[in-house]
Amino acid sequence: MYAVLATPVGDLTMVGDGRVLRGLYFPDHARRPAIETFGHRDDLAFTDARRQLAEYFAGERTAFDLPLAPPGNEFQRSVWRLLGTIPYGRTRSYGQLAAELGDPGLARAVGAANGRNPISIVVPCHRVVGHDGSLTGYAGGLERKAFLLQLEQPAGARPPTLF
Repeated sequence: MYAVLATPVGDLTMVGDGRVLRGLYFPDHARRPAIETFGHRDDLAFTDARRQLAEYFAGERTAFDLPLAPPGNEFQRSVWRLLGTIPYGRTRSYGQLAAELGDPGLARAVGAANGRNPISIVVPCHRVVGHDGSLTGYAGGLERKAFLLQLEQPAGARPPTLF
């Protein structure tokens, strides 16, 4: 089952069983599965996800509390769990995450797993940057990544919105 939600970063497609999220995709999401694989559309589904995403975009929510079931291998899921520990408004580099996993040499593998995160925003892969703090690849595009990072800054520190 899937539902579509209009947001400041474009329509997001929520995929799962109506309660548990297995995917959250941008319209032009890199590596987005074919919509035919999502099942039937029910835009009334995912009530909690809709509410929490609306609160996030309104600046009222800094963490998500949703049941998630992202498809992936054990290493990918370990990286995605680690992404969930990056505080709101903060960033980490691929190397820092690899070191937190116990092997600084895993930075490229962490980057690959980050790029395959199927639950954007909720699993905050947008908070991962290059070792020098530069914005690096993002499945939703660098403009969206910049927007999300700016959204998470204190109101007085935010530049004008991109979308």
